[in-house]
Amino acid sequence: MKTKFLKTSGPVRARNIRTAAQLIRGGGLVAFPTETVYGLGASTFSIRAVKDIFRVKGRPQDNPLIVHVWSLDQAWILARSIPVMFWVLAEHFLPGPLTMVLKKSDRVSDVVTAGLDTVAIRFPDHPIARALLREAGVPIVAPSANLSGAPSPTTAQHVGEDLDGKIAAILDGGPCKIGVESTVLDITHRMPVILRPGGVTREQLEEVLHMRIRVARTTHLRPASPGMKYRHYAPKAEVVLFEGKAKPALRAMKTYAEQLSGKGMRVGVMAEGPAGAAFSKYHFVSLGTSGAASAANRLFDAFRTLDRRNVSAILCQGFSEEAIGSALMNRLRKAASRRIRV
Repeated sequence: MKTKFLKTSGPVRARNIRTAAQLIRGGGLVAFPTETVYGLGASTFSIRAVKDIFRVKGRPQDNPLIVHVWSLDQAWILARSIPVMFWVLAEHFLPGPLTMVLKKSDRVSDVVTAGLDTVAIRFPDHPIARALLREAGVPIVAPSANLSGAPSPTTAQHVGEDLDGKIAAILDGGPCKIGVESTVLDITHRMPVILRPGGVTREQLEEVLHMRIRVARTTHLRPASPGMKYRHYAPKAEVVLFEGKAKPALRAMKTYAEQLSGKGMRVGVMAEGPAGAAFSKYHFVSLGTSGAASAANRLFDAFRTLDRRNVSAILCQGFSEEAIGSALMNRLRKAASRRIRV
């Protein structure tokens, strides 16, 4: 299969979005940008195309998919019932990086939901994603547009590295703004539960709902949301995560890097920009200078950059779990083979 790379700037924008929508309606797979990461889209109502997503990504069959809509009215097609909480949260956060889990309607196949009686619905805040959804005229299922377990893609180039020749098209909308996936919130019970931390923070949700919100533990059973069971977001190199205050963590990272380098290993280091001078002997990639927000935005690109440099191990600085730091640390812990607390 020859994958079409479709630009979304200039005079070709409208034409290429129409082309992508036609491919979706015809049962094809199209990668497209969102404000979080690039998604791999298929028509929710094409069972063959949905199955193709699992096949192309190598995605486990028990890992449910998120359904993207361009209008909240489409939620009535997908859900059996919609609680008041949905509309309250929608008023504050949608369109945006929040996915809500509802009881599914009969229109949604068990293939989409991995046999669960719930469906995850997302209303993305990206002009290309929304234009594609509107033009396609159908809700679009879209996990991250990468091979299962690999770092999520935040540019069209990342998608091409994993899926060129395997899908119909890639809509190139430039780099994603947030860089980590949406928050997944289960609202099927009276007390909501965060199944996956993401672009909308726990603190923001609690402020709107005026209640404490529990974060679900990773499960070894059938997952209720993407990101709950399997190893995710990981580069080819082994990732060692150093958790704790910045200065002790960086000292421990330097000692560890020296040990690995002494064994002849190629060492990659990911940390905030000012630490670069201390790791000049190694393959250093900056995670920015604005704390967790910039680190989250650069995380997956940094993993892929160090993979291209063929490092054997990646040593990564941990961050505070306040605000989006919770989502960042969730991704780092999922990617890490070893965690060192200092």
